[in-house]
Amino acid sequence: MNELITRSIYDHAQSLRIKEYSSVELTQAYIDGIAQREEEIHAYISTDAELALQQAAAADKRIGAGEGTLLTGIPAGIKDNMCTKGIPTTCASKMLADYVPPYDAHVIERLQDAGYVLLGKLNMDEFAMGSTTENSAMGITRNPCDTTRVPGGSSGGSAAAVAACEAAYTLGSDTGGSIRQPAAFCGVVGMKPTYGRVSRYGLVAFASSLDQIGPLTRDVRDNALVLSAIAGHDKRDATSVEIGVDDYLAGLQSGVAGMRIGLPEEFFGDGIAPDVKEAVLAAADTLAALGAELVQVKMPSLDHALSAYYVISSAEASSNLARFDGVRYGYRAAEFADMDELYQNSRSEGFGSEVKRRIMLGTFALSSGYYDAYYKKALQVRSLVRADFDNAFTKCDCILSPVAPTVAYKIGEKTSDPLEMYLGDAYSVPVNIAGVPALSLPCGTGEGGMPVGMQLIGPAFSEAMLYRVGYAFENSRRGK
Repeated sequence: MNELITRSIYDHAQSLRIKEYSSVELTQAYIDGIAQREEEIHAYISTDAELALQQAAAADKRIGAGEGTLLTGIPAGIKDNMCTKGIPTTCASKMLADYVPPYDAHVIERLQDAGYVLLGKLNMDEFAMGSTTENSAMGITRNPCDTTRVPGGSSGGSAAAVAACEAAYTLGSDTGGSIRQPAAFCGVVGMKPTYGRVSRYGLVAFASSLDQIGPLTRDVRDNALVLSAIAGHDKRDATSVEIGVDDYLAGLQSGVAGMRIGLPEEFFGDGIAPDVKEAVLAAADTLAALGAELVQVKMPSLDHALSAYYVISSAEASSNLARFDGVRYGYRAAEFADMDELYQNSRSEGFGSEVKRRIMLGTFALSSGYYDAYYKKALQVRSLVRADFDNAFTKCDCILSPVAPTVAYKIGEKTSDPLEMYLGDAYSVPVNIAGVPALSLPCGTGEGGMPVGMQLIGPAFSEAMLYRVGYAFENSRRGK
């Protein structure tokens, strides 16, 4: 492997500015790396080496003129549910296999302004529904740490590309843990920002009140760099919050002395694998040794959060995916006798089994006879979860928990039991229900030498504080 592609964004930025190497040379190194590992990993759905090298050449001119940002000329990959003008955006689904957007998502516009280089679009679970990337209509992605195991999902391609050094950084989307869980499984850093911190304009919706775009990187500082570029208000997104963006790099080295770190007992009880529990509690001890105070907190509603999440997310998915009907765009069945059969055949043939399962669950939950019993009840639980987080943050500055109850498991191990797979989201979905930010970063290894991820959760718009804690922990482990 070319040593060049193992370096951080920050190191690349410094080297590009002193002309140690060019963006064209760096981009070619990543293209070569993709060629070497992609057949084994399958992180990408599509790549365009010619476009990437053109963008790299333009970036070199900007850098040569003394312009640009720390991201100028740095090659990236984008999850394939974010619209890219003139470049296919498939959502890893047969339904959108031939869709080419006429516009860019807001985050793509931001990265273009920063002078990024697009290597390609990344694999995912179809319409972001899944935890393993096994639900992709474009084929499975494999975990670079052990190719017999899943990389997590739905942003499995995004995490695998960073872990395999097939991109300097990537963007993913997180509806119930879809950035953090694959980051944990692949041993990289992933941030799920506060709901409204990053515009969802141009993100193909799964569950509109839960979805959020965020970065995956090799280390915490790089993650802060990318979030700085994509965060901010966008008037085209009604849920985008109009407040200033913090300088996420400014306080990175402030340390954790005097901070209170909460440990929710609900996250360390039954269901967590011993190796994961041991690694996360060891991380807590490390933070305590760095000067933080560990505080026990109770969040009883978390026991009901998973059930509420699957009702709410499936209901919103049922509504959002109703637009794919075979009439306006997307897949259309070749054979149909009338309009009803066009809808039926197009949706039956275009959607995969997991998407159909969630549409059916959501439609059922929204039906007139069951709305109060399921959807309304789930919204009430959502309020309780938010209240529990608010109460916890009166006792601590941030919360430490596992990301997932186990390390990455074998490909095919859980495909026959969707409920068992859903239980793997128990520690991540409360964050989306409450709309607060969470940072996933590696904290050790577990069964089979696989990475274990820990999750730092903070109040709304506390991303800078989470980066500060994560950076302190990361630095304490360097060389270990």
